[in-house]
Amino acid sequence: MVSLTPRAERLLKALIEQYIADGQPVGSRTLVKQAGLEFSPATVRNIMSDLEELGLIRSPHTSAGRVPTERGYRFFVNTLLAVKPLNTQDVASLEDRFLADQDPQQLIESVSGLLSQVTRLAGIVRVPRRAGVGFLQLDFLALSPTRVLVILVAQDGQVMNRVIHPKRPYSPAELQQAANVFNGAYSGRSLEEVRRSLVKALRRDSEDMQQILRSAVEMAHQVFAGEERGEQPLFVSGESNLLAFPELSDTEKLRRLFDAFTAKQDLLHLLDQSMVSQGVQIFIGAESGYEALESCSVVTAPYEVDGQVVGTVGVIGPKRMSYDRVISIVDVTARLLSGALSHGQAG
Repeated sequence: MVSLTPRAERLLKALIEQYIADGQPVGSRTLVKQAGLEFSPATVRNIMSDLEELGLIRSPHTSAGRVPTERGYRFFVNTLLAVKPLNTQDVASLEDRFLADQDPQQLIESVSGLLSQVTRLAGIVRVPRRAGVGFLQLDFLALSPTRVLVILVAQDGQVMNRVIHPKRPYSPAELQQAANVFNGAYSGRSLEEVRRSLVKALRRDSEDMQQILRSAVEMAHQVFAGEERGEQPLFVSGESNLLAFPELSDTEKLRRLFDAFTAKQDLLHLLDQSMVSQGVQIFIGAESGYEALESCSVVTAPYEVDGQVVGTVGVIGPKRMSYDRVISIVDVTARLLSGALSHGQAG
């Protein structure tokens, strides 16, 4: 990492903070006037020239002022940034959102919207993988001769509903018996184990299995297959907030960014990286490794259930975001979500 003199650090910090505040290239006169630096304009120009040679700032073609580079932002975040603790009012406002008696899945999904509202950027949340979640029970409810509502309850309290279309009509008694047999065979096993067993069971000849269990397996298989296809592993909210930043208004940049929000695969990979790291992670521009995010910064933090990391929350915004505030918001939100999921505050 680059080593700077105290004066150069003060000037770089002032320049980046000024640029974050208004998005305009910062000139030496502005720094002297607005940042309260007691340096002469000539000294400021000399230091800025040195910072430019070090690759920490650059001069846009259309202005005599300077703007931070990714390397400059990274130095700022690692060395110069003083993260601001959230004030009592902000913390209380966030806490209120986690005290309501909510279904855990709904609570997790709502966090992206909460982060978006509080930061005025795009909020993201990585939903836990369900492979290790235990299966509790399955219930079947006939809606019509050709439609059956299947209610799947996991051991962590999450509930999934799916309407399926069986090959033949079933009476309420048959559906109850199918549920009883299925639950007796699979309750307590992980959802991943149930999926694997269903695949094997459906390969057997019907003579090798009670017909009612086969019916239950076929219906349950439809539910699990539908759940896999319809899975929403990532929720993104507030994408339109990014339109307010001129540096993201380039049509091609926006197209790539919104394509990434839609496809989600790149974001999932990034959030999965964050799950194996401790605390808040910050990816600035190209550090994410994805072209679509080169004009953005991503701030993430993992959240836990009973001490085990299960997902990630985060914020996407321009590189000139208010890191001091955003880092605190993401960190506190992850901690509150972990507490709500672990201590039963969310249901």
